[in-house]
Amino acid sequence: MENAPLIAFAHVGKSFAGGRGAQAVRAVDDVSLAVAQGEFLAIVGGSGSGKTTLLRLANRLIDADEGRITVEGEDVRAVDPIQLRRRIGYVFQSGGLFPHFSVAGNIGITPKLIGTPPEEISARVDELLDLVRLDRALYRDRFPHELSGGQRQRVGVARALAAKPRIVLMDEPFGALDPLTRDALGDDYRELHRSLGLTTVMITHDMTEALLLADRIAVMRGGKLLAQGTPAELSRSGDAYVGELLRTPRRQAERLNALLPRDGAA
Repeated sequence: MENAPLIAFAHVGKSFAGGRGAQAVRAVDDVSLAVAQGEFLAIVGGSGSGKTTLLRLANRLIDADEGRITVEGEDVRAVDPIQLRRRIGYVFQSGGLFPHFSVAGNIGITPKLIGTPPEEISARVDELLDLVRLDRALYRDRFPHELSGGQRQRVGVARALAAKPRIVLMDEPFGALDPLTRDALGDDYRELHRSLGLTTVMITHDMTEALLLADRIAVMRGGKLLAQGTPAELSRSGDAYVGELLRTPRRQAERLNALLPRDGAA
């Protein structure tokens, strides 16, 4: 099917056992959501909304209890989870780099695991360092503890792209960064998404970030998908929680406009 979604969740559910005999927690509750090829989707919600669980179900870091998930048209339950994860880039919060591997070692780990020749890996590392705007001569042989938070996250993005995936999953990728670095890295990733023809699903609790980066936004609360759509479509949602999420960036913008000089003078 020409227009089949690249990722699709159909009536997906996931529960976790409660501690000390407590009732099971319904982390994802009957969620149906489709992600089109080339789309940048942000999934927004507070802590405990189920957004990270949903992301982890897509590449079988955990398995769903109910429903069906397809990636590139294949039911994920029919695919070896290790092979599935090698086809999907994953960017963790704070980079998630291997501390005892150099930058080059971190970026090259997936190509190495799938048997790419060393000289091709070396060339790919250089190509990716250029893509994420890190000087290869300066950073190639450094270790994660020698990098700033923003540099670690750039290496994390490079590692996710190393095996040339069509899909990239991102879990709060810019949340731990300072505002200037976060803004620059978000813009740079959005350009990589466009230029490489990626399909990206990003988890964030920041509605402003979602509005600025994503083509479409899905809002989760209490394990349920409350609404999905473009910013304009979400603004027409009758859900009170969705309305509150959208009001926050507006209020911030109004307060900033009142505080900052209108002529742009410092």
